[in-house]
Amino acid sequence: MTTLELDRPADGVALARERTFAGLRSAMPPGLMAEALRCSGRLLDELPHRQELERNLVLVAFGGGKDSAYMLAFVRAMQLILDRVHGRTFRMRVATNRHAGMPRAVLENIDREYQALGLTDDPDCELLLVDGDEISEFDVDSPQRDHVVRRNRLDILMTGHRTFADGRPTFCNSCNLSVFNAFGLAAAYGDGADVLITGDSPQEQRQYSFWVGRLARGLRTGPPRSSGNGFGRVLGRLDDISQSYFADIHGANDTAAITERRVSVDVPDRLRFFTVYGETAYAAGDHFDLLTGFLGFEFDDLAFSFTESDCANPALMAHLRGLKAERLFQRSYDEGLAEYVEFALGLMRKKDIPGELVEIMRARYDGPDAPVRMRRAAEEYALTTFGLTEEHLVCMTYSPFAGQGAGLQQFLDREYPALSTRTSDIHSLLAGAADDPTLDAELERISGLTPSQLRVLYSRSVQSAGGGTPVIDLILAGDPHKAVIETRHSKDGPNTFEQISGR
Repeated sequence: MTTLELDRPADGVALARERTFAGLRSAMPPGLMAEALRCSGRLLDELPHRQELERNLVLVAFGGGKDSAYMLAFVRAMQLILDRVHGRTFRMRVATNRHAGMPRAVLENIDREYQALGLTDDPDCELLLVDGDEISEFDVDSPQRDHVVRRNRLDILMTGHRTFADGRPTFCNSCNLSVFNAFGLAAAYGDGADVLITGDSPQEQRQYSFWVGRLARGLRTGPPRSSGNGFGRVLGRLDDISQSYFADIHGANDTAAITERRVSVDVPDRLRFFTVYGETAYAAGDHFDLLTGFLGFEFDDLAFSFTESDCANPALMAHLRGLKAERLFQRSYDEGLAEYVEFALGLMRKKDIPGELVEIMRARYDGPDAPVRMRRAAEEYALTTFGLTEEHLVCMTYSPFAGQGAGLQQFLDREYPALSTRTSDIHSLLAGAADDPTLDAELERISGLTPSQLRVLYSRSVQSAGGGTPVIDLILAGDPHKAVIETRHSKDGPNTFEQISGR
């Protein structure tokens, strides 16, 4: 393996890069720059154009959270090290996949990190923002795209109405598939990338590949695609999974929705993986000063939510658990919220999130005024981000339309007694056997879904203790972000056990 000398003179290096390197070197924990030096030598051996380093394009997927911020700083250190030694270095493409649950505070963190690392004005750095299938240059003031918000909102409702608003499938399934799509788009953009850098260990990469294969087999998507490189084949299987999943969620006849959510697979055949796992790892507690000092990362009250530091959706997951306890189980909002908080704090500890961050989150939901304060914040977030009212959310916790309207009577009796006498009419409407524009409009107002979308739900299965939603259940199987909790499903009912999931 090539060995590099860190302090060798770097003739012709721009002053801006020198300042960035000096600042980064002083901010990194002891030994981390030496690890970056070793890793840069290993990367050099893997680059396809070793004599013309500027011909190599390296892709870094940057989610905007604490772990990916550290990863980006490490790769930037490698880029600057090679530049100091050779007077030239690889080009770096940084791509961020944005969804509706990513608040502006995340983009502000990203912008501060780009400034601290000297990426914004560096000609060898390309900073991209991916919104659905749209790629643009990163701009901190870039507004959320309406088509992404619309897509995310619909996925939340259509999945949440199958699962009684369980956190992980309701919010994360479609989002995770969109991340893979962004990988494919960013890798293929322009002339395409040569190397995709990851912090995952070889074992973790094998686990991901096994997970994809298991899903593909379970969904009977057919044999793996034979064309393309290793990553292209993985994306191909994920695209097959995406089509099967969204056909189940939106109905096989909604080809527009399925096509809109496909995973891009046209990555260059030359693309290869490179992991920095051997030299470093995601451990926020070990580089907290680098993160919050030099990089300017801030743990925003909205963007930092339980296990996530770049997504506000977990706060909505907690809110939905509170609503579910209050309305479906006829208990109290505070009890449901407390159940989710205890579960999510446990997730944080399992993921080795620093204790001070766990304490911040615990304190946020602690105290006699916390449930009211956090409920108000979640209501505002749901409305301003997704256009979802409390009425829409409560409806989702009952999941009254799926499974041929199995829970419809209970939902109407409790929440809309004036409509409970029309249960038979609503069943006929949802089955497509009747037409009543006035009733259609009322159900759309209550649920946030169109009549055609409600008819799809009516024809789909609903989650049950034994499963009930095979496609959704298959994705959740083996997911570590779930737990069985002890709870009650009625105000004075006996204790029972229930699996919940979230982030």
